[in-house]
Amino acid sequence: MSVSIDTPQRRIACIVPTYNGRDDLARLLDSLDKQSTKFDLYVVDSSSVDGTFELALRRVTNVITIPSREFNHGGTRQMMVNQNPGYEFYVFLTQDAYLEDSRAIERLIVPFVDEQVGAVCGRQLPHIDASPLAQHARFFNYPTNSKIKSLDDVAELGLKTPFVSNSFTAYRGSALQEVGGFPKHVILSEDMFVAAKMLLNGWKIAYSGNARCRHSHNYTIKEEFCRYFDQGVFHGREAWISEHFGGAGGEGLRYVRSELKFLGISRLHLWPSAILRNACKLLAFKLGQKEQHMSIGLKKKLGMYKGYWNSSYAEKH
Repeated sequence: MSVSIDTPQRRIACIVPTYNGRDDLARLLDSLDKQSTKFDLYVVDSSSVDGTFELALRRVTNVITIPSREFNHGGTRQMMVNQNPGYEFYVFLTQDAYLEDSRAIERLIVPFVDEQVGAVCGRQLPHIDASPLAQHARFFNYPTNSKIKSLDDVAELGLKTPFVSNSFTAYRGSALQEVGGFPKHVILSEDMFVAAKMLLNGWKIAYSGNARCRHSHNYTIKEEFCRYFDQGVFHGREAWISEHFGGAGGEGLRYVRSELKFLGISRLHLWPSAILRNACKLLAFKLGQKEQHMSIGLKKKLGMYKGYWNSSYAEKH
């Protein structure tokens, strides 16, 4: 899929990294086919073995493959930007997301009418089969109301100020270039890293509540533990983010209260699981922040993105 661009000043690139997600990619491509806005689609596949790459070749004009060991959350995305320069906006999606309606990308781009907006994060709705806990995670982090955030909002929003997600976020090309693009050295959260840099450079970050995709995870407790360990690694190494925007502690407590309220008395039987999961997430996050005292082997066992520890970027920068 490659759509010609008729309006040079609004050239849009849509970039999707893939790996062993054939059915998910098919669903995403179906939603992209229906979009009202014109864009060029690029897929970068990390040597899938389940037919994902072959599906992309059949349905997308611009497809490349890289060795799976070379995938890097920030580096791979920036490689695609570098190889495809000149776009005004870069939209990033993950293979396990899909767009809720035909105007999703159109609406995602609208906040860029404000020339100070450097990035726009879309709203994520839970997948149809999402568990109650996965549903709450999306409703908590992705409200209905749109908002444009700047450094002036840090006192109120704290760490939510630079919050964006590359499962469905667009970046102004010039702003992305100004802050040095996506970093190679972070284990994940390359999206928050860039948004924080943009805010500190005077850009605004927008959240579009009416640009909607479906994206959620029914994680096991172990998977959530691994995910939050990696989050702890990120925040431990990028301490400047909490220094400028505050830590995650207050937000975590607010999340727990919101989750129990969301479950309500009618789902009281899920409270023990919710409390246990949140305790495990807190423990994992704290352990991740102390990863410098651990062996590489232990960090591979505790984290989700195990390939990161094989790279030179795993060394403390």
